[in-house]
Amino acid sequence: MIPFDVLTVFFAAAVALGVAPGPDNIFVLTQSALYGRFAGLVVTLGLCTGLIVHTIAVALGVAAIFQTSELAFTLLKFAGAGYLLYLAFQAFRAGKTEISGGNSPALSAWTLYRRGIVMNVSNPKVAIFFLAFLPQFADPARGSVPGQILIFGALFIVATILVFGGVALGGGMLGAFLKRSPKAQVRLNRLAGLVFVGLALRLAVAER
Repeated sequence: MIPFDVLTVFFAAAVALGVAPGPDNIFVLTQSALYGRFAGLVVTLGLCTGLIVHTIAVALGVAAIFQTSELAFTLLKFAGAGYLLYLAFQAFRAGKTEISGGNSPALSAWTLYRRGIVMNVSNPKVAIFFLAFLPQFADPARGSVPGQILIFGALFIVATILVFGGVALGGGMLGAFLKRSPKAQVRLNRLAGLVFVGLALRLAVAER
């Protein structure tokens, strides 16, 4: 049984990490501003699905591969960077008609959900972060370490949903305001494209 105080400290740390500016919450913000708050919430669920994958990988020891294998780390990070550049290309090409506000995203829920999964799973830095972060709170004296890691991973996901959900709502409000101006809509797409390029470059130069 994990003590309540340990769970509390872990949850507070998870919330703090979620609030700190990073690729994932910036991604949620841009998607919410472009396609509405519902889109941001769906993307958040996709990102959290990716966190499930990383949590299981840590519990099974698979994440250690990306910490020890330069080839595996490099292949995954360039795959993620390539996907972000693809999203940047779409954003630069998009016009004002492809931006919507409110609860009716221009993209399907599945497309947005998939974006969140790919964005998270293709980032090896997340796998290595989880490998370093989650085991710190596990104690073999309490029983199964993989079981404890799964619990901490689930708690981290709850914190992420709460924080990123707030980011999605804020981004949706921003997009609803900007949709009143066709020029602002186009500029928002261009800004999103620049953000995606920046995230891609950041991932491409990332080191273990």
